[in-house]
Amino acid sequence: MPVNVTPGHDAVAGKRKLVVVGNGMAGARTVEEILARGGGELFDTTMIGDEPYGNYNRIMLSHVLSGETGLDDDDLMLNPMAWYRENGVTLYSGDSAESIDRFAKTVTCASGRVIDFDILIIATGSNTFFPNMDGLREPDGRLARGVFGFRTIEDTNGMLQMATSSDDVRAVVIGGGLLGLEAAYGLKIQGVDVDVVHSPGHLMNQQLDERGGRVLRNKIEALGVGVHTGKRTTAVLRNDEGRVAGVGFADGESLPADMIVVTAGIRPNVGLARGAGLVVERGIVVDDQMRCEDEGSIFAVGECAQHRSEVYGLVAPLWEQAVVLADVLTGAKPDAAYHGSRLTTKLKVAGVDVAAMGVKGPEREDDEFVQFYEPRSGIYKSVVVRDNKLIGAMLLGDISKANFLTQAFDEKVPLPDERISMLFDMGTPTAATGAAELADDVQVCNCNGVTKGDIVACVAGGCTSVAEVCAATRAGKGCGSCKGLVADIVEYAAGDALTVDKSADWYVPAIPLTKPELIDAIRRQDLRSVSEVFAALAPAGEDAAAKMPLASLLRVIWGPDWKREPGALFINDRVHANIQRDGTFSVVPQMRGGVTSPQQLRRIADVAEKYDIPMIKATGGQRIDLLGVKKEDLPKVWQDLGMPSGYAYGKSFRTVKTCVGTDYCRFGLGDSTALGIAIETRYQGLESPAKLKLAVTGCPRNCAESLCKDFGVVAVGDGRWEIYVGGAAGAHIRKGDLLVTVDSPDEVIRLCGIFIQYYREQAKWLERTYAWVPRVGIEELRAILVDDRDGLAAGLQERIDEAVAGYVDPWLDREEPKSPAQFTSALPLLPLPQVPVR
Repeated sequence: MPVNVTPGHDAVAGKRKLVVVGNGMAGARTVEEILARGGGELFDTTMIGDEPYGNYNRIMLSHVLSGETGLDDDDLMLNPMAWYRENGVTLYSGDSAESIDRFAKTVTCASGRVIDFDILIIATGSNTFFPNMDGLREPDGRLARGVFGFRTIEDTNGMLQMATSSDDVRAVVIGGGLLGLEAAYGLKIQGVDVDVVHSPGHLMNQQLDERGGRVLRNKIEALGVGVHTGKRTTAVLRNDEGRVAGVGFADGESLPADMIVVTAGIRPNVGLARGAGLVVERGIVVDDQMRCEDEGSIFAVGECAQHRSEVYGLVAPLWEQAVVLADVLTGAKPDAAYHGSRLTTKLKVAGVDVAAMGVKGPEREDDEFVQFYEPRSGIYKSVVVRDNKLIGAMLLGDISKANFLTQAFDEKVPLPDERISMLFDMGTPTAATGAAELADDVQVCNCNGVTKGDIVACVAGGCTSVAEVCAATRAGKGCGSCKGLVADIVEYAAGDALTVDKSADWYVPAIPLTKPELIDAIRRQDLRSVSEVFAALAPAGEDAAAKMPLASLLRVIWGPDWKREPGALFINDRVHANIQRDGTFSVVPQMRGGVTSPQQLRRIADVAEKYDIPMIKATGGQRIDLLGVKKEDLPKVWQDLGMPSGYAYGKSFRTVKTCVGTDYCRFGLGDSTALGIAIETRYQGLESPAKLKLAVTGCPRNCAESLCKDFGVVAVGDGRWEIYVGGAAGAHIRKGDLLVTVDSPDEVIRLCGIFIQYYREQAKWLERTYAWVPRVGIEELRAILVDDRDGLAAGLQERIDEAVAGYVDPWLDREEPKSPAQFTSALPLLPLPQVPVR
């Protein structure tokens, strides 16, 4: 028989009994706002949450899945269990409300517990929408094993366990919105082969127009994630053992998979309210004070609430609703009213910056519409102006104008006459000065509802570092897209009192050491594996985000003598090939200096025919790429080629591009081909913080593009060679800095070695030389490497010599796979499902 409130939890005399159904971000934020207005003296508060935890930040689940950041409990848990005790809030976790009696004013829980209320707040949020698909569920209604939503800690942990259970897991994510792309990105980082299936014609169609979706698709595909738009999933395919084996589409095609993540939207969780007889349409209908229709003491807030026909799925409106409801309930502002939210979204989707607000495009003939579309660089921008007011904006890839556009959208700054200057720095506030110009009520962190004024007040209260402000306000603790602006505001507000967070210099978040200090500790303690480093040097234990940078560092320090462990390497490094969007691999054999022979070409052609390789392509690094190799064929392809690895897949020394130099070119001033081959032969395949691309050109005409390489060499006559470092010609364009001019090829080779070794030992994980060289400074590099100001050259030379001597071509080490799944595919190709004609 149901029992009443647990003894000891009866309402305190003089206090009204406030019950909140839902312990998610909206419910807990509302209680926080109530307490901040003195609600602890007004209410005896009870919360009911169906998960066995305190309130946590669902936005951070994508970071947990990818392991990108050094997360701890403070990052994920917004309100740990201790918070409820400290604030006098009774929390029934791991229980769920089953029914509401509006007349008796009670809530009955699944445990049989019955809780009285004077005021009830329903904050039940939303649930993952699972479309009707054959094979999605077991006969008892449970999701098939291997099928996940992406909504809870349980979902995330299940996906992580499956992703790391094998070296060869394939996933299909159904839904190409924000959540689906985050799930795909996280799984890809974990080494899973991922395809995204989206029934509309372009990704993130709720926020982006078709062109924006196209640019985003290019970015997502560049990560190695397959994208399939205009595809309606109709079935979850099972194998003979009943396990998930793939998905089938309405057009009769299919994709193999042993993990399926459904992110096809959310639906407000209104079952409890509907059962209580409350007015429910898409969500629980509420008025401007968040009061349920025809009710005096029942309110709803968050994703489950429908206000003026709108249901919101972003966090910023939830925070606004929480403030209004707290003002009303505590009497702080009895007439407070919520009038709806003007949605501005600024976030990072799978590593890509996106900002959107208002309409996606012109809706009337007299609407002004300005677009900038550059798919090659991954940038798309647009604004829509009506009656001299900004009614819509979209930024993708470059969101430096997002702060100005947000203020313009909120009508806090006038629009410039030259509309194009709203997209570029042509008179409007620049990104550098934006922090000072922002109004105090501008929301900086949409994920946690933090305004500029909150940050300034936090600094005034004694927090003088970015880390302290982020910890106190939670700014930057969501998607992370606002971290740069948060830092600008802290610097602006703190002035000379600004302090630097020491952890910013740590090589990985889990270990409080700079990279040189970490290298020294690893050498002194003879730590050879990632787990040994964690055990010896990480105070809080393992950190998923640190595994791959540590594995790379161990290979830099120990070469072939490091201890390999499962899960510490990217999929590319595990199989020594570059994964493609369709799950096949790219094989690029080495051609030193871009020079080949009839025998090599004949061998490549024979292998391509034997293994039915669909594409053979010349690369920008003067090599030949075999695209579409099946994973299980990789060892046999390597064996039949009999050529060294070209390292097109690794964070390593990759290639040296050359021109024909003095052998054939009538303009040649130096033998660039011979020097390029000598450099590549000596330093081939060496592990580095990020990829290294080199070039040697025989004259200043620069046919091999040496000025835009990580290390470029140009012959200038009289036996002299100019050395340039820190160049780039990809997504970032940068001319390299002139390091020095030398008199011999031998000196070029020597300086190349110590430059590479210094970069290996000093640069951050994934920091390309085009970022590292300006950060260190070309004058400083010249003093250290050329002038040997600090006496480091001999040690660098010794260590690069050791690395060269210990080099082992991974393609020659292929007799025994490192694990049973290293070169096997998870699933056979599936037959196309038979779809009945309707």
